[in-house]
Amino acid sequence: MLPKLEGYAAARLGSLDAAALATVVGELASLEQTVLGRADLRAVLTDTSIAAASRGLIVHDVLARKVHDVTLQVAVYAASHASAPDVPHALGELALAARDLANNGTFPLGGLGLMASRQRVSGFADALLDEVEAQNFDEIEDELFRWARTVEGNLDLRRLLLDRDAELESRVGTVQALLGDKVDTVTLSLARFVIEGGRARDVVGTLDYLVDYVARARDWRVARVYTARPLDEQSRADLVASLSLLTGKNVELQIADRPELLGGVLVEIGDLRLDATTRARLGALRDAVSPSHLYESSLNRND
Repeated sequence: MLPKLEGYAAARLGSLDAAALATVVGELASLEQTVLGRADLRAVLTDTSIAAASRGLIVHDVLARKVHDVTLQVAVYAASHASAPDVPHALGELALAARDLANNGTFPLGGLGLMASRQRVSGFADALLDEVEAQNFDEIEDELFRWARTVEGNLDLRRLLLDRDAELESRVGTVQALLGDKVDTVTLSLARFVIEGGRARDVVGTLDYLVDYVARARDWRVARVYTARPLDEQSRADLVASLSLLTGKNVELQIADRPELLGGVLVEIGDLRLDATTRARLGALRDAVSPSHLYESSLNRND
């Protein structure tokens, strides 16, 4: 299974009680059979010309209000993170992992290489951070950083947590005992999963990786919006809904008035910049009718 999907599924499926898990197991199995049995749906989900986020939206539209929330979440994540040709296979692996969890009581986590293990932990983080308010990201980031420095600076603790031969329960129990109610519940869950789903010899490295990952995730949760005129409540709600669909996150707005934009909005979120301002459109028009552009166009027509 794709490492990020494995981590995400471990968090989502692992949060369910027996009854809910049984429901999700059945729904994922049905979804796998539906995709395999419908050539039109399979063709769309495996179409490499369709963006990953769009594949996720397609699955969301197909399943919304028809299945358990966790079934919807893991299926959308699979469609938007697996490569297009691998989407049906990823859905099948989800169904199998959910069934294994229901039958055995544990989520199957195999051994992975360094970067794949970190990606698995980041997938687990995606599931937990989805429920976190943007203003709480700083606290989680700081707590993970301080825990990494604690492990790094305490030789006995580092030896225990990095010991591949030590029992997993003992290592996880040590994290629980030391952090317990001293940190945010999300921080504690992430610190535990670094032991459960990461590489034993890379505990500090994975924690530092998580610190950077949480910081980047925060950037995708806050959209900086520059507008020529104040937005009314409906416009704000529409913008939040559109950005949340685009990013798959619960987006919050930071709005600043910029009269010099003349009209429209400029949105910056993560490394994405959406410029729908009047000033930008006028700039594009000015470039289109500039003398050099007209000269190049006339040469092209003469060709």
